[in-house]
Amino acid sequence: MAKIIAIANQKGGVGKTTTSVNLAASLAVVKKTVLIIDMDPQGNATTGMGLDKHDQEILISEVLLEGTAAEKAIQKIPDINVDMLAGGPCLTDVEIGLMREDNREYRLREALSAIKDQYDYIIIDCPPSLSMLTVNSLVAADSVIIPMQCEYYALEGLSALIGSIETIKEASNPSLEVIGLLRTMYDPRSNLARDVSNQLTEYFGKKLYSTSIPRNIRLAEAPSHGIPVLFYDKRSRGALAYLAMANELVQRESGSVTS
Repeated sequence: MAKIIAIANQKGGVGKTTTSVNLAASLAVVKKTVLIIDMDPQGNATTGMGLDKHDQEILISEVLLEGTAAEKAIQKIPDINVDMLAGGPCLTDVEIGLMREDNREYRLREALSAIKDQYDYIIIDCPPSLSMLTVNSLVAADSVIIPMQCEYYALEGLSALIGSIETIKEASNPSLEVIGLLRTMYDPRSNLARDVSNQLTEYFGKKLYSTSIPRNIRLAEAPSHGIPVLFYDKRSRGALAYLAMANELVQRESGSVTS
């Protein structure tokens, strides 16, 4: 059965979609079966995997709002060896439509119940807000990875995010837990970054991944080519960092690293 991981942060611009796309691709490289789900109306994870978010027959929106079987909406990304449930601007309509539905927060969980045995990992790219789409993602997931920059404002937002996750855990998903915090755009030469990193270690201990993601031009360039950075420049610092992060995740899940 798949480990379902929501990549979430209520703050935008922290590398959430970059992490979703590149973690999914890196897990595939280490021989895991992976499904990535784009729950963000911006559709950046979809384009980051080389799909046109405006030209797909069936999107995650039909699965959530019309009850279309998830299996019918899955797109195979053969060169990357990842499956995808694509998203895009239509998810804005889903957000409005779900507000009128019963059990609206369980739609994604119900859709994944029929396919989760087919994968080792399901990665959900959440919107940068606590919307109904994010709630659906967190109710469907069994774990959360929080990408964040090492800045003081990020620490303030982290507290609110943890509170939201705890609320959803109590109300709708008792098994939900934060399994890791990932430092993104990390520059160890910065005193501020090191200071915030030390605070994260103090409060979250081994939930803070030892791997950090550096600022890297190849990471920034890869989305414009519609491919994860491993397939754009596999020797870049960004590619090697996400591959290391995927290995750390797998080792933690196997119990070879204490989490």
